[in-house]
This record gives sequence, C-alpha cells and structure tokens, in this order.
Amino acid sequence: MQITNTILMVRPVRFRMNEETAVNNYFQEDLDIKNQTINLRAQKEFDDFVSVLRSHGVEVIVVDDLYERDTPDSIFPNNWISFHANGSVGLYPMFAENRRRERREDVLDILEEKGFEIRTVIDYTAAEEDGLFLEGTGSIIMDREHQKAYCALSPRADEGLFIEFCEDMECTPVIFTAYQSVDGQRLPIYHTNVMMCIAETFAVICLDAIDDKKERKNVVDHLKGDGKEIIAISEVQEQHFAGNMLQVIGSGEKRYLVMSSAAYNSLDEEQLKAIHRHCEIIHSPLDTIETCGGGSARCMMAEVFLPRAEVLS
Repeated sequence: MQITNTILMVRPVRFRMNEETAVNNYFQEDLDIKNQTINLRAQKEFDDFVSVLRSHGVEVIVVDDLYERDTPDSIFPNNWISFHANGSVGLYPMFAENRRRERREDVLDILEEKGFEIRTVIDYTAAEEDGLFLEGTGSIIMDREHQKAYCALSPRADEGLFIEFCEDMECTPVIFTAYQSVDGQRLPIYHTNVMMCIAETFAVICLDAIDDKKERKNVVDHLKGDGKEIIAISEVQEQHFAGNMLQVIGSGEKRYLVMSSAAYNSLDEEQLKAIHRHCEIIHSPLDTIETCGGGSARCMMAEVFLPRAEVLS
C-alpha cells in the first residue's frame, strides 16, 4: 500500500532556527524574536495541525520531545526514522550533529505498546563516521506500490547509501539532482520531499528544479509509466512548500492530501482541480515552523506502515 492512516509526530519543546542545518537548507530564515516565543508559536501550529488531522480520522501518535536533548528540529522525525510494512524500521545518518540526538529507542517501545510489530531495525547511522548521509523520507520518496524510490542527490543524500537502501528494501532507485536558485547560483535542494510528492494515483513535482533534461525525462517516464498523473508546480510554489505534501487515509478509507496553508494558497485553480480529481485537501498554517525550520507538513509526519501484532486469544 502506498499510503497509511497512521503517522508519528514529535511535539517540539525547544524549536528554533537550527544553525547547523542552515548551511545547506536555503528555505530557513531567521526570525528576529526570542527562541522561547518561536517555540510557543511552533507548539500552537503543531497542536492545531494534529487536531485538523485527527478531525479527519487520521491516527496521529504524538511523542513529546525531550527538553534536555536540545533538539531544535525534532519536529521533523521523518528524517531519522521510517517504518515499513515488512516490519522493518530504518534509522538514518543525519548531516547535522545536533539532529543525531533526535534518535530515540523509546519511540520503538511506544509503537510496540500501541500494538505494532517491529521485526528488524536497519541501521545506516554508522555512515556518519564517514561523512555520508541519507535523511530518511526527506531524502527518499517511496512509490511502494511499484517498488521504486526517488532521490535527489545532495549533501544530505549520498548516492551509495541510497542504492544500499534500495537493495535492502528491494526497490528500484530513480536518481537525479534537483536545484534551487540561491543568490544567483543553482545549488542542490537539501531534501527531495520539498520538491516532489508521490500519492496513489498522482505526483506533485517541481520539474523545473531538475536542470538536467535526461534526468527530468527519466523521472517523468517512471511516473507516467506507473500511471501517475503529474501535477507540475513552479519553483516559486516550491519555495512555499507546495512540494512538501503527503497523502494519507482518514475516516472511512477516505484519501486526503496534507499540506501547509502556505502551500495550499500558492496553488492555482487548475492545480487544485487536478488534486481534487484524486482526493480532498487538508491544510493548516505552519508559518513559524516553515520559516525557522525550513520544513513543512510532510517533514512533520513519519508514516507508520508496520504490521499490527497478532493478539493471542
């Protein structure tokens, strides 16, 4: 199955602009207000977002961040952990040293307590010692139905590690580089999931970010070959996190595409119509989180595909 109705989210306690990630996350901006105020705003955006998701029947498992760990980006758990339908859990090597403190064994315990079965943990984190990184489903966009994984190479997405992941998960790698304009230069986009989203029957993608024509054609061919309607967004829309979306299942197996209000408001009428042909949209304001964190709705949701443990009678 491509999508799930269960997601894990981490409520922040010390959210702020992370100086260690700002070196190659060009979406981040500094807000000239106190960190405490930034965190309070982020907590409200987080709580409102969770409420909106739950009101549509999405199962949200909320884990509180740990104050003593001082992890400003803990609100983006999808970068350090992923949960798969075969019972495996992936742990990923993180570019920023202070993001490595986000990894917590108790998250696995919480999921097991809620009835999920974890059969194996695939740990890629030793690659940090070699300066190699692959930041979970930030770097990797899965097409689970067609056993493919898409990855835009960057300082946070190493090609060799990505291929190793694809071998472990028995999926076909689709590799390219995506760029954004920064002070007149074309620099790699830090995470694939800010420029593309793959849903069950469609894909939202900023094709203009893939400068190499052969790479762009290869991505399009894979998506079209798998029957996905391609909904193209502009680089300006991508800057408003219109690529940072996730399709989920709500009440009554209803499908929703989840995004921030900034992303939603950046879309034009034709793009909205195209999405609505496939599913409804859920959006919530995440302005503080987007500005300081340089991530948006999709980054905040770690999908849970783990099987439910069998209950012995």
